[in-house]
Formats: sequence, structure tokens, C-alpha cells
Amino acid sequence: MTNEKIYGYIDHTLLKATATWAQIKTLCDEAVKYHTASVCIPPAYISRVRKEYGESFNICTVIGFPLGYNTTAVKAFEAEDAIRKGADEIDMVINLGDVKNGEFDKVEEEIKAVKKTCGKHILKVIIETCYLTEQEKISLCRAVTNAGADFIKTSTGFGSAGATIEDINLFKANIGENVRMKAAGGIKSKADIEMFIEAGCERIGTSSAIKILTGEENKNEY
Repeated sequence: MTNEKIYGYIDHTLLKATATWAQIKTLCDEAVKYHTASVCIPPAYISRVRKEYGESFNICTVIGFPLGYNTTAVKAFEAEDAIRKGADEIDMVINLGDVKNGEFDKVEEEIKAVKKTCGKHILKVIIETCYLTEQEKISLCRAVTNAGADFIKTSTGFGSAGATIEDINLFKANIGENVRMKAAGGIKSKADIEMFIEAGCERIGTSSAIKILTGEENKNEY
């Protein structure tokens, strides 16, 4: 697969707490140069990026990140605020406490509420697979599908592990036909990216894409 084709799958990401404007700007300049699917940035930078870069690329941001235990009302407000400031795509973290309590109906209702706020904007749901049993993952595939989200996403990149091909195959077997897949976390080689794309992922979240595909120094990698 050519690098040019791969870039179209990449959510070019910088979410570390200490991210500076200079680093965010580097990320955005790379997105313009390489035509990535989006930049995925902290909510605090959305307005500045939109003002600086206009409609040059899709802006993705994160909601309830990275732990997911914000209330539904807070997540909905975060999503509304992000979209108002210029975000095109929202990646939200589910409430893992609800999952561990077996309250999948609450998880589904929360996703549904955030999707209602997002409207036509893309909603990706991060389920943080590293903390889940196989049955929990299957139940969450159903919740994400029933709630009408656009994507199911493996990981925040801040948990104890990232994406695995086994989880992507499990998603593929259990999500509805309108739900797409995003692999994120721990993706460090072109072979990894190609493996996930070939398995059916339509987005790949990584801070390392430029270094992986070009060998150029990427000051944003964490």
C-alpha cells in the first residue's frame, strides 16, 4: 500500500497534556502536507487551529478523555462546545465503571446522547479494550451499534495497552453494518497500519505516522 493511500486513513494525533502550540502547529502543517484524514487535538486548541488553518483538514477532538468517567451531561456539553468551536469529529470515552457494573444500557444511552449532540458530525466511541473482557467487548459492540455511533475505537493510547488485531476481528464480527472501526494505541510500524487497514479499519489513530511512513523526525511522538 502506498504511503499516499495510507495517509487518508490517519487521524494524525497529539493529545499529551503538555502539548504546546508549536507542536500542534507542526502536527497541522504535516496534515496539510500529507493529506491525513484529520488532526486529533486537545479541545483547548480547536478554535486556534480553525482560525489558523480554516478548512484545510478535518479537526477531531476528544471528549471525556482519557478516563471516561465524566457525567453524560458533561460529555454532551464538551461535544457541543467542541463542535461550536470548529470540530468536525468527536472521539468520546465510555464510562468504564458502568461497563464493570454491567450497566450496558447506561453506556448505550450515553453514547446516544452524545451522538444526538453531534448530529451530522462523526462520533467515534473509545471503549478502551485493554481493560475489558471478551464478553464486555461484545456487549459494547452492540451498545455502540444500537446508539447510532459512526465508529468504534479500540483505545485512548493512554491505557495499559493499545490496539490488537484480535480486538479488530472481534469488532468486525459483532458491530452493525453502519459502524466503522478505528484502531489506536501502540501502532508503531507501517506493517501494523497495513494490517489494521486490511482487517477493515477505516481510521488509524497514531502520533507516529510521519516518522513511520517517511522516516522524518516527528517531535510530537510520545
